[in-house]
Amino acid sequence: MQRTLAVLAAMLLVGAVALAMLGPPEVPLGQVLFMVDHDLMNAVHGFIGTHLAAWLWDYLIAPLMLRPAWLVPAALGLICGGTSLSLSTRKPAHRSHRRS
Repeated sequence: MQRTLAVLAAMLLVGAVALAMLGPPEVPLGQVLFMVDHDLMNAVHGFIGTHLAAWLWDYLIAPLMLRPAWLVPAALGLICGGTSLSLSTRKPAHRSHRRS
């Protein structure tokens, strides 16, 4: 699990740097997703309204769409990297060597 999170963190951080360097620096995530697929935002909004709570779109997803495109993968990469690092420093449980 630790290595998987480390690889995922590396991929997300490299993707964030690529988005920040190759595209305009302040392009919002919603605009990037719209450039990738014109119907994606409507599909995500419909899915969240149908299968999840409707407030999730207003209070979580819509504000994320206004942030720079590189910010979301960078934040997720930092979270995955921190989780990977904390899993690697955890000490294993000691088992008794005595036999019963």
